[in-house]
Amino acid sequence: MARKNPHVEEANEADIEVSGHPKTWAAGVPGVYHSLEPAVQHMGLVRTGKTLLALNQKDGFDCMSCAWPDPGHRKTFEFCENGAKAVTWEATPVVIGSEFWAENPVSDLRQRSEYWLGMQGRLTEPVHKPAGEDHYRPVSWEQAFTIVADKLKGLPSPDQTAFYTSGRTSNEAAFLYQLFVRAYGTNNLPDCSNMCHESSGWAMGQTIGIGKATISYDDFAKADLIIVMGQNPGTNHPRMLTALEEAKEAGASIVAVNPLPEAGLMRYKNPQKVKGIIGRGTEIADQFLQVRIGGDMALLQAVSKRVLDAEAAHPGTVLDHAFLAEHCQGLEELREHLSQLDEAAVLAATGLRTEDIDELADRYLRAEKVIITWAMGITQHKKGVATIKEIINLLLLRGNIGKPGAGASPIRGHSNVQGDRTMGIWEQMPPAFLDALGKEFSFEPPREHGVDSVETIRQMRDGGIKVFVAMGGNFVGAISDTHAAFAAMENTELSVQISTKLNRSHAVTGAEALILPTMGRTEIDMQETGPQFVSVEDTVCAVHASHGTVKPVAPGLLSEVAIVSRLAQKVVGDSVQADWAGFEKNYDLIRDHISHVVSGCEDYNRKIRQDGGFVLPNGPRDSRTFTTPTGKAMLTVNELEHMERPAGTLILQSMRSHDQFNTTIYGNNDRYRGIKKGREVVFVSPGDLAELGLSDGQHVDIHGVYQDNVERVLRNFRVVSYPTAAGCAAAYYPEANVLVPLDSVAEGSQTPASKEVIVRLEPVAVD
Repeated sequence: MARKNPHVEEANEADIEVSGHPKTWAAGVPGVYHSLEPAVQHMGLVRTGKTLLALNQKDGFDCMSCAWPDPGHRKTFEFCENGAKAVTWEATPVVIGSEFWAENPVSDLRQRSEYWLGMQGRLTEPVHKPAGEDHYRPVSWEQAFTIVADKLKGLPSPDQTAFYTSGRTSNEAAFLYQLFVRAYGTNNLPDCSNMCHESSGWAMGQTIGIGKATISYDDFAKADLIIVMGQNPGTNHPRMLTALEEAKEAGASIVAVNPLPEAGLMRYKNPQKVKGIIGRGTEIADQFLQVRIGGDMALLQAVSKRVLDAEAAHPGTVLDHAFLAEHCQGLEELREHLSQLDEAAVLAATGLRTEDIDELADRYLRAEKVIITWAMGITQHKKGVATIKEIINLLLLRGNIGKPGAGASPIRGHSNVQGDRTMGIWEQMPPAFLDALGKEFSFEPPREHGVDSVETIRQMRDGGIKVFVAMGGNFVGAISDTHAAFAAMENTELSVQISTKLNRSHAVTGAEALILPTMGRTEIDMQETGPQFVSVEDTVCAVHASHGTVKPVAPGLLSEVAIVSRLAQKVVGDSVQADWAGFEKNYDLIRDHISHVVSGCEDYNRKIRQDGGFVLPNGPRDSRTFTTPTGKAMLTVNELEHMERPAGTLILQSMRSHDQFNTTIYGNNDRYRGIKKGREVVFVSPGDLAELGLSDGQHVDIHGVYQDNVERVLRNFRVVSYPTAAGCAAAYYPEANVLVPLDSVAEGSQTPASKEVIVRLEPVAVD
């Protein structure tokens, strides 16, 4: 019998409470309370114990939220507040019953908040919305697979489909999914990485030959200096705070570079230590550079110029000449380019003082081992790729790649988005991978590049893509230009969502729509040959097993592997030499094929069963080898471009609240920023409020300022006076996606430029 969730409150902008005092520290006893209170409330004591005590343990399951790596020695409580919330959200015994679909037309679901949709409970049966109707209705698995297969086989071209993937998908399911898609005949494999860290992959691939971190977990505690750029670990990957605390205790200096002060980078009260419970905790950032939005590239160039100037003043004592000579290319071109850098332009772009930049440069010059770590505050800009190339430039100048305690550290925000890419989820997989895949399964994979996430919206809008299939995620909720995304999805003939819970993408559909419910990572995956496990890759290239620990919430659920296997049997059958039925019964068979196709995964079944799994090879980290066209790491020249804001406007960035993960909203509070009971707020500095003639608590419409003559507006948002960088503002994601034009993307990577949106705030008339 379906259990309904009584703990659902819709937010109302009139109810929003603002404390006026953002927190100056993270975690502590409140972090423990806010982890356990919702878990016990929604799951009960027994299910809470079974899940949280197995979370991130070697014989347990991997957290389905962030991709933060696990330490070699695991604590009993190896999870953070948001990890506990993610488990609670997935492992809830509350389920959606058959009557729900008759009571809730799709048009009504569309008006509901992301929070309300997610809190309705787990999906337990396939449902189908026929074309021309406004209700989903339950169908059998056989009926559901037949609907999809008939539609796919009836299309004139496989390229009229797009197959999206979320980062929560396991390696095994991802490998099967991309095999099925390529056997069907297309490389249209957009994924969530297109919207977040694609800029990192592009920049690092072009400069050092690999788009992944060049460090291990243990390197944080070995570093002399850690520069944290464009990220908020306290909310988005809180277990990173423990690694930063360990680094501080080992003597490291930490610099935070961000437009907003974040509690977790000020002070961390580790709830598993006495000083985190009754003491002050650990001061994290030794220096906070409150950079203006989009100013990171100018800051990095200014620091690199200071490094080169120091070398000119003291030849042979600053740069790592042996490393540069043996492993790098482009030093003289970079030196010449930065010699022309305009300090006044740097100060205008960054909003910093010369003394601030001098201090950072001095810290860098004194440190022998430096890690630079970043997230979407760097990647989601027009110049995101170029900015990351500047990070690589700065690291290379003093040999800070390929030695303990040093390297580049992009922090992936989703649990297996990196593993999915390793397994072939990419619209542009290299020929070597496609050659190996074709040889393994005796077919010729398509070679033409497929579409990424932004191009998928364009082609759905224009009628080129008629069927959209998503394994996980919330595509129309996550992508930029919300209204354009909605219209594009509605222009398709069929949309298919493989999901654990409801979200916006189930309410904005093609003419015909299907929801296929799947098991979660927390659940025991029992197949014909016995219980199965899956594997995932974290942000430092470590691959490990994940075992579910609780019974599925309903008997009819299928795993992602089972769904893909059965769908592939229906659509491509024996056109490739793949044992689809066998894959569902025994995941070891999938891993055997992975061993033969994916570089670094040889002997996969043995290595994944090792204590803690194994680490994929990484040339820059392991041996200072770089698979670029020249075989060397590339120092690059990048033209500085500063976003100008017209008078009366601000540069807005989107961000998460503390009570969410990606588009999943756990609650309507943002504890660290002092916001309660709502999300319709815009954060603006006191100085900018005075300049614009606005006041704290006033309600405004947020207008996007663009050249395409399309009106993009967020209505009736409350202004919150907040210590942001001058000229900048912030609003929550995904609500702020409405303001980001589809064509506003990072150069090269096509990542939506969600962190630099020119906006105008217009007061709402008071009745």
